[in-house]
Amino acid sequence: MKKIVVAPDSFKVTMTSSEVCDLMAEGIRRVFPDATVTKLPTADGGEGTVDAVVGALGGSRRTIAAKDPFFHDIRASYGVVHNGRTAIVEMAAASGLGLVGDRGNPWLTTTYGTGQLLAHALEAGCEELVVGIGGSATNDGGVGMAAALGFRFLDRDGNDIVPTGGGLADLAKIDPSGRHRLLGQRPITAACDVDNPLCGPRGASRIFGPQKGADPEMADRLDRNLQHLAEVVSRDLAVDILDLPGGGAAGGLGAGMVVFTGASLVSGIDLVLDLIGFDGVLEGADLVITGEGRLDAQSLGGKVPIGVARRAAKAGVPVVAIVGEIAGDLSRVYETGIRAVFPTNRDGRPFSEARKTAREDLVTAVISAMRGLETLGEQR
Repeated sequence: MKKIVVAPDSFKVTMTSSEVCDLMAEGIRRVFPDATVTKLPTADGGEGTVDAVVGALGGSRRTIAAKDPFFHDIRASYGVVHNGRTAIVEMAAASGLGLVGDRGNPWLTTTYGTGQLLAHALEAGCEELVVGIGGSATNDGGVGMAAALGFRFLDRDGNDIVPTGGGLADLAKIDPSGRHRLLGQRPITAACDVDNPLCGPRGASRIFGPQKGADPEMADRLDRNLQHLAEVVSRDLAVDILDLPGGGAAGGLGAGMVVFTGASLVSGIDLVLDLIGFDGVLEGADLVITGEGRLDAQSLGGKVPIGVARRAAKAGVPVVAIVGEIAGDLSRVYETGIRAVFPTNRDGRPFSEARKTAREDLVTAVISAMRGLETLGEQR
């Protein structure tokens, strides 16, 4: 092995993508000490997107006062690259699951802080906005974000509703007259890591609501609220968001980005790989190692390992995935170009226990994978 590219996502709540890169490189060098290891922290629009793009392109961060998912005051940042022309915003920075801990409640959370980040980037003169919409703690259809950008969401008495997943039940009218003056004048791209629609069995509430603290009853109520939002949007803004692929991303923020900001929804991983120049880095590579915290059926919707594998397959470079855990049938995963998958949690320990040794286990898994490749090379 002469050149190995490591391009993992973060292992959520455990290691950043940069940390994962360093640990993977350590494992590789235990077996192939002379190999050139190119580290490329990667993301799919969720947490780590700003770090990945700013790190690769040499940008900077801007930090502002914003609201967290429960409307508490926090400091949140976004990235700028291309000499300040392009803003890279993570909704997770102000509205992410990592900000609520074990207090998750998508009935009460909002994307308002994400709208504040977008407003600041627009006012700061950024000519293009890229918004990563993964890792949300919310289920508000993007109304919080839109409220921060000047839209009004009114109840039957003409009062502003609380822009949360639960507050949508009171929505009677949308007033766009006060929307930010620069909306529609700056291209906005929403980097989306799933293709789920807004509502229904595969919608935002029923698929992702439980991860954010919703029980089955709350998930059903949230789904009805998003259905109601779609009906009001259709009536007041003449836009159909109900069946939009990716509309269910980030608790419906995908749909909200389209209807309230005019954003284009694109594959998050493909957008990030383009921004960080992944295809160029592949030149001359013998192997790519990717990974994430959990590999399962949802990964096929646009997660990092799948996106990396598909790009590498086009270049004829084999891919190995090192993941925290595996769930379900991997047959379709292997069809994307991943040759082998190695879990770090090999004995099925609960996450609360596995995370304590996650770093050591990651290095061990990489060593095992590299030794297997070394043996195959000797046999040939």
